[in-house]
Amino acid sequence: FDEPKNAVLYIDKPLKGHNLIQAIARVNRLHPDKKFGLLIDYRGILSELDTTIQEYQDLASRTQGGYDIDDIDGLYQQMSTEYKRLPQLYKELWAIFDGVKNKSDTEALRHALLPRMEEINGEMVDKNQKRREDFYEALTAFATCLKVALQSATFFEDKSFTDNDRRQYKETVKQLSSLRQTVQQDSGERVSYDEYAHEVKKLLNKHVVGVEVRDSDGVYEVGKMGQKQAPEDWSEDKTRNETDIIKTRVTKMIEQELGDDPYAQEAFSKLLREAIEDAEKLFEHPLKQYMLFREFEEQVQERRLDDIPERLTGNHHAQAYYGVFKKHLPEAFTVMDEQAQDKWVEIAFDVDNVVSQSVAENSINPNNIEADIRNKLLPKIFAEAKAVGGGIEQTKKIVEAVVQVVRVGQLGH
Repeated sequence: FDEPKNAVLYIDKPLKGHNLIQAIARVNRLHPDKKFGLLIDYRGILSELDTTIQEYQDLASRTQGGYDIDDIDGLYQQMSTEYKRLPQLYKELWAIFDGVKNKSDTEALRHALLPRMEEINGEMVDKNQKRREDFYEALTAFATCLKVALQSATFFEDKSFTDNDRRQYKETVKQLSSLRQTVQQDSGERVSYDEYAHEVKKLLNKHVVGVEVRDSDGVYEVGKMGQKQAPEDWSEDKTRNETDIIKTRVTKMIEQELGDDPYAQEAFSKLLREAIEDAEKLFEHPLKQYMLFREFEEQVQERRLDDIPERLTGNHHAQAYYGVFKKHLPEAFTVMDEQAQDKWVEIAFDVDNVVSQSVAENSINPNNIEADIRNKLLPKIFAEAKAVGGGIEQTKKIVEAVVQVVRVGQLGH
């Protein structure tokens, strides 16, 4: 009887006491894809359940090994009354959007949930993350309850709910489920095809599709269908939303994708803070804000920095090694002329070749890769660092920084 996947028990014979508890145990095991079990009672014997549970509690108390009856409060409930929770769940769900005046405005709802990146104690923090999590939880609770309600005849017979109420509940699930998917994509969150998503999809297909047919407010130009709207034609809300999306995407790009280039990561983090400050001055010009961040995103994607020679463009590994040199030999690079910089560009390419060779030669024994890189680079880097006023300590730091770049980038550690 201890089987988590058993979801429904049909009772069509008299059961009491131990037999009743044992029968119910066939569907009371939870599972990630099963939040509750269903008891279909053809005999009307579930009225005995309270008495049976109380008897077991009394017996457990006498044997000093039982449970407290309060621990199982809410263990079961009538499916026919589950729908009574809908008004409160509906209220809690929409309370998340209290600041939105027009609840039918998708862009306004989206704007309320999009990441809001702010610098706090030197770190970029998403001020809206908690609100999104509350939204996902509230929508899950409401959709799950509605799913149960729509399977109960009592829900449709209850005069305290109108047809308009039921239609509104269905439309809300459809509207906000679509919003949930959009916001997850906007924020770069992993879309989880979990039990909730699967069940809501079935709910939408069975009960919500075709809830209402409305006449269009205008005409459609067939030749323009499928074409993306230009930023200049976006509404102000959409422009601000797209700006926030880029800002979030760039922040994650710097944090995650530039992990193999500490110099670029630090430089672009500083530039991001400057871009945010510049954007705040352009608050009355949302399109200019959007263009500012779009151009900055392209710069980050290409890893273009003013103090990194163009010759390194396209070779992320060599660029990262050049950044290591600049970071650990700052005084030398401050006074370095263009010819000397070109020499260090060549050294960066040489380091890239050495690393690639070490990775290839030690592919069977990956643990030897880092030791081989150190052995090959220490004398080479020391000679070059010494020539510009560096010493053995700086050389060791450079080599260890190179090894760290290799771990994050080429070895993927």
